[in-house]
Amino acid sequence: INVSNIVLAQRDPAGGEPHGITVDLARELARRLGVGIELVIFQSAGRVTDALKSGVWDIAFLANEPVRAAVIDFTAPYVLIEGTYMVPVDSALQTIADVDRAGVRIAVARGSAYDLYLTRTLKNATLVRYATASLAVPQFVVDKLEAAAGVKQPLMLFAKTHPDVRVMDGRFQLIAEAMGTPRGRDIGARYLRGFVEEMKATGFVADALKRSNQPDATVAPPAEN
Repeated sequence: INVSNIVLAQRDPAGGEPHGITVDLARELARRLGVGIELVIFQSAGRVTDALKSGVWDIAFLANEPVRAAVIDFTAPYVLIEGTYMVPVDSALQTIADVDRAGVRIAVARGSAYDLYLTRTLKNATLVRYATASLAVPQFVVDKLEAAAGVKQPLMLFAKTHPDVRVMDGRFQLIAEAMGTPRGRDIGARYLRGFVEEMKATGFVADALKRSNQPDATVAPPAEN
């Protein structure tokens, strides 16, 4: 469970078990399989991928990115979220396209979906990587970078209490959040794909998003095949 993305999981400041759509999906999967469940907590999506070789997780909740798909067998997405930029309130950068310029430095969480996406798509701007999103966003201000990339909802939440920044309209990426299991587990992967489609079709995903107060997230459409 990646607790750095509030759309997917939330954790009380005092600690304790996380909650949110990924936790709800994980518990429902375990219930159907009739097995116990252990929630393995990570502070970033990049760390979830890095931990694959250690075998500490069987099921993960990650955006389907080509680098990850080489080692993880993904379902179709269950939810779609937007990747966008935050800039200083007086920045000359006005549109998403403006950001990809020489001399523009963009804060990102290392190994995040938007880090992977921007790594392969940016032509001129430079990425500055931080260990987690919770570090990247405030450090963008401290280090006086030109922009921070991230998931729209946590960026908007930060901007509400920091009037010196603004979140850009539009998006550079539609992030497809999916469930995944290590490659080579073909039967499990096939089961997961059916599970995700049922969870979308029955309204489970939509209800879980409502319970976790994430109305801006979009339930993904049915898989095409």
